[in-house]
Amino acid sequence: MTGLEKIADNLAFGGRQQQWLHDSATLGCRMRFSVFLPPAAEHGKLPWLLWLSGLTCSDENFSHKAGAQRLAAELGIALVMPDTSPRGEGVADDPAYDLGQGAGFYVNAEREPWRGQYRMYDYVSQELPALLRRHFPLNGRCAIAGHSMGGHGALVCAIRRPQDYVSASAFSPICQPTQAPWGRKAFSAYLGDDEAAWAEWDASLLLAERGCPLPLRVDVGLADAFLAEQLRPDALQQAARRGDARLELHRHAGYDHSYYFVASFIDEHLRFHARHLLA
Repeated sequence: MTGLEKIADNLAFGGRQQQWLHDSATLGCRMRFSVFLPPAAEHGKLPWLLWLSGLTCSDENFSHKAGAQRLAAELGIALVMPDTSPRGEGVADDPAYDLGQGAGFYVNAEREPWRGQYRMYDYVSQELPALLRRHFPLNGRCAIAGHSMGGHGALVCAIRRPQDYVSASAFSPICQPTQAPWGRKAFSAYLGDDEAAWAEWDASLLLAERGCPLPLRVDVGLADAFLAEQLRPDALQQAARRGDARLELHRHAGYDHSYYFVASFIDEHLRFHARHLLA
């Protein structure tokens, strides 16, 4: 891997909040990611949480808004936040907010003009972790989490590659994208018209068919305007029962889809992951 460049480095809770650029062979473009290294990183390799963000987001939303660094520093857990899609002038895009740059959906696209570069599943599950383990003080114990589109991505990665993670969680995930407008639009564009192929990227369908040995936690806000049409958490709960999966589904009255919701419960998610990362 070439072209690794640090572009920001800030002291936070005794640790380092950093931002990096690198050349991605998987995506064929320059990619940015953020890392929080707690103080314990000065003394050895640490377990880490991979966070996947949602539509229109970048690597900065979680690091700026979730307030996760304080407890991560206390627990000795590193945080890794990739971007949500390939970026750049030569990268395919769409004027809509829910397709193209900022909306990679953590799938491997099979349809033009997306096929060559929109391979976010391979990027977040293989290329980026390999780079991180080579260049940062991170050990082999990784958890995965995300919000909205990133919650979908985190669940799909956990179900498809359970050997890579110790636990998974999501805030407001798109649980059944094959039946949700956001998912159907993205899957049609990226994967094509064969809906049978979409099942490989639908957390509810995957969980019902394959199950998942990992502990899973999902939190949704009952005042989320997208809850019924786009998120469909009941489908994931039913799939967990069929797949005999260990899913904790928490519903919170009054909370919406925003990062205010994430910030309100991020400590609970970090402690959930810490029980498995630090075991």
